[in-house]
Amino acid sequence: MEALTLTTPALLFSAISLIMLAYTNRFLSYAAVIRNLHDIYLDKQDESLLRQIKNLKLRLTLTRWMQIFGIGSLLLCVLTMFLIYIDYQIIAVWMFGIALIMLIISLALLIREIQISSEALEHHLADIEEHLKKK
Repeated sequence: MEALTLTTPALLFSAISLIMLAYTNRFLSYAAVIRNLHDIYLDKQDESLLRQIKNLKLRLTLTRWMQIFGIGSLLLCVLTMFLIYIDYQIIAVWMFGIALIMLIISLALLIREIQISSEALEHHLADIEEHLKKK
């Protein structure tokens, strides 16, 4: 196996940073929607609003775990670079491997969150179509 150099884990910095920015944007948009739904629910306590809130709660939880695994991956990349710097090559290779696994988990959670988001939008579209049929 070829030796791990400082540049290898450093390559992930820009990718993980962009992913974390996207995750943060998702989190902020969910927070805004939840606050809005909260106010609407206080005015009219509709069952469909509760379903939306439940869906958003799940998506928010997934986003939080996506962020945790993404940050963990970035942290382990930095640790990998430090271990390479102090010449602990074998431990550095293992840390980098764990960082990659954490990034994979983060991206897998993103795929699941996108599926849930798509299902929620399909329900909204079905509601609109049903409302239009009644007219």
